[in-house]
Amino acid sequence: MDRLAIIGGRPLYGVIPISGAKNSALKLMAASLLTEETLTLENVPRLADVSMLLRLLNQHGVESTFEGSTLRLCAKDIASTEAPYDLVRKMRASFNVLGPLLAREGKAKVSLPGGCAIGARPVDLHLKALTAMGVKIDLDEGYVFAEAPDGLHGAEISFPFVSVGATEHAMLAAALANGETKISNAAQEPEIADLADCLNAMGAKVSGAGTQTISIEGVDKLGGVTYRVLPDRIETGAYAMAVGVTGGELTLAGADIDLLGAARAVLEEAGLTFTTDEKGVKVKKALDRCRSVDIVTHPYPGVATDLQALFMALMITADGVSHIKETIFENRFMHAPELSRMGAQISVDGQTATVRGVEKLKGAPVMATDLRASMSLVIAALGAEGQTMVNRVYHLDRGFERLEDKLAECGALIERISD
Repeated sequence: MDRLAIIGGRPLYGVIPISGAKNSALKLMAASLLTEETLTLENVPRLADVSMLLRLLNQHGVESTFEGSTLRLCAKDIASTEAPYDLVRKMRASFNVLGPLLAREGKAKVSLPGGCAIGARPVDLHLKALTAMGVKIDLDEGYVFAEAPDGLHGAEISFPFVSVGATEHAMLAAALANGETKISNAAQEPEIADLADCLNAMGAKVSGAGTQTISIEGVDKLGGVTYRVLPDRIETGAYAMAVGVTGGELTLAGADIDLLGAARAVLEEAGLTFTTDEKGVKVKKALDRCRSVDIVTHPYPGVATDLQALFMALMITADGVSHIKETIFENRFMHAPELSRMGAQISVDGQTATVRGVEKLKGAPVMATDLRASMSLVIAALGAEGQTMVNRVYHLDRGFERLEDKLAECGALIERISD
């Protein structure tokens, strides 16, 4: 199992190219099932999650080529409408093939998903949305058996709480449904708008993406298109916060700082400065030591839950006391004990963590527990004295493309060790 050895205490200088957004690319890949024509996606990150979904799409009969960051997908014929447990269990995004398969073929058998152990993330909202669109659903032995013999029809879908995955799933299914679908209390994340833009380029009729109400007028068929995935806002935030811990100055090439939503103002309050130009975003630290700032995670445009662990890594050496409240997922402070091994002072009470900034951290062996928690350990290690060994880096490979290469090229002492 691979590990990362990091010797901290070195400021970061240079250029880090920001990859395409994993959370957007995966849903755009699922959209390939909606058309017989070729969907060409540019700026696709080479990640374990992308490879896993590609294996599943290939199993469904999708022909693919992946050259550089350009992924071509053609689902001319659907070879199978079953998504088996072995291919779905490791990643929740795989579940989103269900809607497109139903829209295209009228039936599907899809395993219930797995993913990071950061609390319960049920798919009942996904299934309720599909049921409203005329799908008959049975659950048996860990599988969803779904049929829509008369095709999908438009529906009024109102989510009781905001769900990015359920919003995207409903959009994918509704694109080929008969009639209009209206989604209320929809997620507003940039990835939602990215999916809508891609679907519209394919010939769909989606409006309102990025607001709380999305309307989709179903069409008879979608066509192929070339579409560029938007830059990854979580990766942007991660490297910005790394500068906050180590010092130095990075240019985040291709980044869009506005995609951070409320997180940008929080990071500026903590002492980071952002300058944008045609190349991307330049980030540096205005203070010798960042200021402590409180955050509460919220759906977009609030501070993203995926940035919470990274923000904690920034706060553990900040000046003062910060309070971090997690409102999206339970059990998402598993990184706190690992950061404490490096000298961080963190106390957790339910969904709130209190962080008392320390002047310095010391390297230690730590273990990653999920994708974003893994990056929080890397950020902390970059600023710690001595060597930190980060174990279970397969989590990182799911969401951060060429992580050690990008950091090493900017002065970090970081090396992957394969046992």
